[in-house]
Amino acid sequence: MDEKYSTLIEPKTSLLSVDFKEIWRYRDLFSMFVKRDIITQYKQTILGPAWFFIQPLLTMVMYMIVFGGIAGISTDGLPQALFYLAGILCWQYFADCLNKTSSTFTTNQNIFGKVYFPRLIVPLATVSSNLVRLFIQLFLFVVVYVYYLVAGVDVAPNWYVLLFPVLVLMLAGLALGFGIIISSMTTKYRDLTILFTFVVQLWMYATPIIYPLSTITNATVRTVMLLNPITSIVETFKYGALGIGSFSWGALGYSFGFMVVLLAVGIVVFNKVQRSFMDTV
Repeated sequence: MDEKYSTLIEPKTSLLSVDFKEIWRYRDLFSMFVKRDIITQYKQTILGPAWFFIQPLLTMVMYMIVFGGIAGISTDGLPQALFYLAGILCWQYFADCLNKTSSTFTTNQNIFGKVYFPRLIVPLATVSSNLVRLFIQLFLFVVVYVYYLVAGVDVAPNWYVLLFPVLVLMLAGLALGFGIIISSMTTKYRDLTILFTFVVQLWMYATPIIYPLSTITNATVRTVMLLNPITSIVETFKYGALGIGSFSWGALGYSFGFMVVLLAVGIVVFNKVQRSFMDTV
């Protein structure tokens, strides 16, 4: 009874609780996971980190050929390369974080089964490591942006572009919230992983990535799109950086509130599942 323990593991008192002090104590492990995600992503590839540039460029070219050329979808008078890159920048960060966090339990089941650490560190590290890719692609966007400015293209940025850090935070929060909920559900129902991959692909077409929101004239369809919390984030970035699109504090507030509620629900589900997921994973 007189023995002293350096670490005491106790059950959580609340499903909504997050022990930030404990997460901070494991900050070295968090850093290791971030480095692992960055290094292993393109390990044993010929081009290596160059894929950070190649992937969005190839995606942009494909959009220009298919949607801009063949389909003839409007870009509100902006150069197609600039318009599509703005959407790709936001969407790829969200989609990458979402896809990776949605497999947190199944991908890391061997580690989780051998050693204890705050499980929330893994999805947080995933969201953080993808920031490196985001800022590399942001540099590519700035290069293309400057090129068109020098070429005399009428691009009108405004002060709303300063909201970019907030927009990134919101994208990360939404991806984290959706991801940990899906990850918790797939510990028992593995076929949801296949379904979710399909849903993410369709989700992109319900977000104004390849077309401006102004082209949606049907009131019902427009309302449904505005219920998509990613829509106002993408539109705000395009409005701030390119001077086109729509901006509404109300729509952005809705997305922020949606993110807060989603994270709360996600944390409850995540905390509940992590107690016994090794029995079903």
